[in-house]
Amino acid sequence: MSSQPLLMFSTHSYQYLSQSMCALGGFEEGQLERRSFPDGESYARLLTECADRDVAVLGGTISAADTLEVYDLACGLVEYGARRLTLVIPFYGYGTMERAVKSGEVVTAKTRARLLSAIPAASMGNRVILLDLHVSGITHYFEGAIRPMHVYAKPLIEEAAQELGGDDFVLACTDAGRAKWVASLASGMGVIAAFVYKRRIDGKRTEVTGVSAHVCDKKVIIYDDMIRTGGSLIGAAHAYRDAGARSIAAIATHGLFPGDALVRLEQSGLFETIVCTDSHPRSRELRSGFLRVVSVDELLVNQLRETV
Repeated sequence: MSSQPLLMFSTHSYQYLSQSMCALGGFEEGQLERRSFPDGESYARLLTECADRDVAVLGGTISAADTLEVYDLACGLVEYGARRLTLVIPFYGYGTMERAVKSGEVVTAKTRARLLSAIPAASMGNRVILLDLHVSGITHYFEGAIRPMHVYAKPLIEEAAQELGGDDFVLACTDAGRAKWVASLASGMGVIAAFVYKRRIDGKRTEVTGVSAHVCDKKVIIYDDMIRTGGSLIGAAHAYRDAGARSIAAIATHGLFPGDALVRLEQSGLFETIVCTDSHPRSRELRSGFLRVVSVDELLVNQLRETV
């Protein structure tokens, strides 16, 4: 093992998380020169020597440009002699297209995993740390010598739920698809789990037909791995409120909130508060009295300490 501390580089979008992780973990923050040419081509230069160092690249695949920034930076670090390379991806943004439903559909979750798998191997190997994937099977899309590691934000979710609900609440989910995971969380906390039953009306619309558990006069905390537009969350909250829930809050690992999604959630009047992590920079930008954001920095630092 190298006697030098882990050297961490980050994409531009994740510098906020890199700073806190380096402070917590005693890691060295790698320095970069970045700029863009007039035609939009990106320029990056490593200013911190990485030869024979254990190196991490921190960045979420929040856009195609961010994904390529992770790829380019990682390739450069291996080219300049990194001893071991660990990709830290707090948000892997291709959970929607994790499988083909219609003939001819491109499975983006797989193509992006193949891209990251094509990063040249450092002398002591490459790894990728992924947080609360929308579908755990995405780890199997990584190929070759790179080793995927799926980390769960369960400690953060449990702590947030206990703070919001106290000793007596119902842990709920938006639909039966997340029921098994929510049931496991609820069992560990000694509370009741609930989910809504849905009936598909047509290709685009579903209808809530019932709630699986007694929620009348109970605090209900809805957990989902990701909040995007919030449509499913609002639909589930309506069902729990109609079933008599005394109050409703929501917790998610990844908060994307495109456009006015968070405004619509707050203006719905259904939720006392929403809690998510800072795995996506958008949630950190929008944090407020309504949106509480907790950091994944310690969780990821502990994982890096175990694997370096």
